[in-house]
Amino acid sequence: MSDAPGQDESFFRSGWVSAPAGIKEIDPAQLAPGFRAAGIACGLKGGGKTDVGLLVCDAERVDSALVLTRNASAAAPIRVCREVVDQDHVRAAVINSGNANAETGEKGFADALAMSERAADALGLETEQVAVAETGVIGVPMPMSAVLPGIEQAAKHLSGDGGAVFADSIMTTDRWPKRVTLEVDGVTLSAQAKGGGMIQPNMATLLCFVQTDAVIENPGAALTRAVDASFNRITVDGQMSTNDTVLLQATGASGKPLPAGLLDAVLLQLAIEVIRDGEGAHRVGLVRVEGAADRAEAEWVARAIANSNLVKTALYGRDPNWGRIAQAAGAALAGAEMDEIGSDSIDAAELGEDSTEAEIGLRLSRGDARAHVYFSDLGHEYVTLNAEYTT
Repeated sequence: MSDAPGQDESFFRSGWVSAPAGIKEIDPAQLAPGFRAAGIACGLKGGGKTDVGLLVCDAERVDSALVLTRNASAAAPIRVCREVVDQDHVRAAVINSGNANAETGEKGFADALAMSERAADALGLETEQVAVAETGVIGVPMPMSAVLPGIEQAAKHLSGDGGAVFADSIMTTDRWPKRVTLEVDGVTLSAQAKGGGMIQPNMATLLCFVQTDAVIENPGAALTRAVDASFNRITVDGQMSTNDTVLLQATGASGKPLPAGLLDAVLLQLAIEVIRDGEGAHRVGLVRVEGAADRAEAEWVARAIANSNLVKTALYGRDPNWGRIAQAAGAALAGAEMDEIGSDSIDAAELGEDSTEAEIGLRLSRGDARAHVYFSDLGHEYVTLNAEYTT
């Protein structure tokens, strides 16, 4: 799990994702028609790594939607997207990695707005047409003397096959880029994402950008539904980020509707790739809880299990210890009147199997509600990486 997935593997390689029929996977460097992207290095991450990305739609009108973090301490770029950007008609996005521009006060807001303004100038757009996304270390001022010229340079390198370098430019602790381009029923969809740690709904230390030439009548509803079933179904470490951003852009140039289930399947596979690449992760798990009193209870129990360090280390160590699952569920239901959770209520056999994916099942006897959560294991590498993150 330390290396990137093989380039000859199908994008939809998880057994938990059902891809629509007729999909053709093409070079993920190639963006959907009408989109261009670039990525350059301006020193935020060091070592010559790309860290400023630029994405633009050449169509004069594009239908778009943004889903942003609910963290009360939202970063400056989130505030710009909420307060300045026309979320229904985003033509472009400017992104940096290596600095979150979070907890940076009004100066941080001014810096994020300046990034949007500089990108707009370079692209011949209005500021409200340019979304801003940033990811990296919290509480550090933005080095604007490097970022603003970097945006101008990125604008000179925009290309329809810039998906690969763009995906590289948004990574932080990721071990591999998450990107895909698909064709199905005359529609093309491309997507790029990043995410490693601080992964917990609502969303994650997660950025995701989706481009398509499909017709989408209500992008906001489509994106919200797909995010709820994917990025809001995952956890690496139970921490909610200040910077989560998902952007969907649709030109409608194909004249055809988005194939049913395509966006949902792509975002779910990207979400699983994020936890598969969770900081130091080796295995991923799926918790299914059924028989809860209501949906909220099912969610609470599923997340308690998925975020339990004891369960996560059992996943890492391939230890089918069902007692840890019972403990986590019981703690989540503390004070409730219920039957004892015994081994006959829990299916934890896959925890002990020699596979990269494991499914856990828990059956309560409190009602008919159910919920599920995808999660990653917890091993030595997570502690090492986060103990040394800024040093």
